[in-house]
Amino acid sequence: MAMSYKTRRRVALLILVVGLPVYVILAINVVALFERPSILLELGVYIGLGIVWILPFKSVFKGIGQPDPDDGNET
Repeated sequence: MAMSYKTRRRVALLILVVGLPVYVILAINVVALFERPSILLELGVYIGLGIVWILPFKSVFKGIGQPDPDDGNET
């Protein structure tokens, strides 16, 4: 069953406000467990982690910036 537009907007907001800061803290702590790598490798790890976090939520964020398709008002 697909989520409604309003539900997807609320879940996306929750992911961005709560989930993303938690993910950033976890990513920094995981990288800190190892001896500090070269700056380019560390940058690559952070870029990779920045891309990986969004993949499971792609369907939630898709179309969020568009007008509500369920709304009866046509603009």
